[in-house]
Amino acid sequence: MTPPRGKPRKAAASRPHSPEDWLAALPPAAAAELSRVRDVVRRHLPAGYEEAVSGNLLVYQVPLDRYPDAGRPLWYAALGAPKSYLTLHLMGVYASRELSERLRAGFRAAGKKLAMGKACVRFHKADDLAIGTIGEIVAAVPLEKWLAVARAARRK
Repeated sequence: MTPPRGKPRKAAASRPHSPEDWLAALPPAAAAELSRVRDVVRRHLPAGYEEAVSGNLLVYQVPLDRYPDAGRPLWYAALGAPKSYLTLHLMGVYASRELSERLRAGFRAAGKKLAMGKACVRFHKADDLAIGTIGEIVAAVPLEKWLAVARAARRK
């Protein structure tokens, strides 16, 4: 019998399927900080979005049956925990200059430093965020409005 070629395959790592499992799989300090931000997001999330685990992120998305055009659920916001920092992805900020400015102004008014890429806010602790402003930004785009933004972008 000939041995198999190449490296032996590793068993697929078990990925968390629920938001609670996702948080439980994180280091305790990261889970505690992300839980605080998650509470704010969930409290301000407009009706119709759903919370789900997608890869290494906890996402807030338009259900696929509401917008099947993309072939996968349309994300609105997400939380992540890369190795050296935490992330809050606010896709509405990327799509709206007004929301982007509101986010920047909210951080300035709170005396917080905004570490941000296109739509990704990087932080170490929930206290690094202008948490009230985060709630306002999350609440600012109802599902139907987000769908209109997505449909307009697809037409371009």
